[in-house]
Amino acid sequence: MGTQAPQFEADSKPYKDPNSLMDEEKKRKQKEIDDWLPITSSRNAKWWYSAFHNVTAMVGAGVLSLPSAMASLGWGPGVTVLVISWVVTLYTLWQMVEMHEMVPGKRFDRYHELGQHAFGEKLGLYIVVPQQLVVEVGVNIVYMVTGGQSLKKFYDTVCPSCTKIKQTYFIMIFASVHFVLSHLPNFNSISGVSLAAAVMSLSYSTIAWAASVHKGIQEDVQYGYKAHSTSGTVFNFFTALGDVAFAYAGHNVVLEIQATIPSTPEKPSKGPMWRGVIVAYIVVALCYFPVAIIGYWMFGNSVKDNILLSLEKPAWLIAMANMFVVIHVIGSYQIYAMPVFDMIETVLVKKLHFKPSFLLRFVSRNIYVGLTMFIGITFPFFGGLLGFFGGFVFAPTTYFLPCVMWLAIYKPKKFTLSWWSNWVAIVLGVLLMVLAPIGGLRTIILQAKDYKFYS
Repeated sequence: MGTQAPQFEADSKPYKDPNSLMDEEKKRKQKEIDDWLPITSSRNAKWWYSAFHNVTAMVGAGVLSLPSAMASLGWGPGVTVLVISWVVTLYTLWQMVEMHEMVPGKRFDRYHELGQHAFGEKLGLYIVVPQQLVVEVGVNIVYMVTGGQSLKKFYDTVCPSCTKIKQTYFIMIFASVHFVLSHLPNFNSISGVSLAAAVMSLSYSTIAWAASVHKGIQEDVQYGYKAHSTSGTVFNFFTALGDVAFAYAGHNVVLEIQATIPSTPEKPSKGPMWRGVIVAYIVVALCYFPVAIIGYWMFGNSVKDNILLSLEKPAWLIAMANMFVVIHVIGSYQIYAMPVFDMIETVLVKKLHFKPSFLLRFVSRNIYVGLTMFIGITFPFFGGLLGFFGGFVFAPTTYFLPCVMWLAIYKPKKFTLSWWSNWVAIVLGVLLMVLAPIGGLRTIILQAKDYKFYS
């Protein structure tokens, strides 16, 4: 060991090659930027962080629309779609966790970095970034609307006789929280918010199914399809597929969450990350299956878009559940916004050569929150948007992009188990991507007919 050191010094001393100096300078600058960017700045997360980040990312307000999705799918297909989605998404999530560090000494901290490794520098960006942005920005807009709606519900339930306030103002109230929280620098700094959100998602899911059980099976309950025409039934079926796809969409932030876990060659980050994912998926099952099955069982096909609307009483419980939704959506918004902030800040600092500073972050993040708020206020046709976005972009990023990357990188032998399971997931995912937006678009068109802007 002693003989090595002087030799190393002798190598690095002569002439101080200007190129190597520039490289060192470049590396130093690169490291400074990486230490400032939200995804890569803090790498000391514990495995349970990944558990509640994943729960927060996955169990969205989407869980409340599952009973109505069940009503459009029917008993057999409904349960099948839920279970298959759970299995397929767990498999693709495992793939993402595995691929995070498949190149020794390198970590793919962002979804698009993995895409670039699989499909090439340019193509990888073009394939992944637009989809990831649509998912994350889409979720943020939908959550603005959900947050506002749930606040309004809370207000109307607690005080039925008060002056009615427009939903627009509630969305603004909800957004005001994010104008503050968005300035938390990285994933680890929002872990408290995220833990609260994960606890809330379990709580309101439990309230949703427990209150349904308490209410009992309704007297005139029917389990047939609610649409009277064949075309209506088919379209509703497609929309419901989109709702289910939306319910399992945590994959867009998986690599970014894993990037916060420390890693050494002896102890790679996939160990603790996978443990967190398993815990998260058990929680997801505890949230989704009871709500979907019990909600549909009690109310049949008359169940509302959002199960909490079907349970008007007891008022205090419904008010509480709505408040839980608000708190959860606050955490979810932050989890999905973080990778977007990371992209915006990367472009500002690396491409446009801004100096990393608090001011830059302050301005760019406030503009983003303002933008999602504005779009949410302008177009709040919530259910249809979910089905449309759900099919269009959640299906690829969650159901089959990881499989395509896996096939491109690992090239498993034809007709082996790995080859088959990836192709089955790809076929299912493509079907979802094609069918779900059709239903969603029809819902948007039907709802937009009697829709007033800024209501």
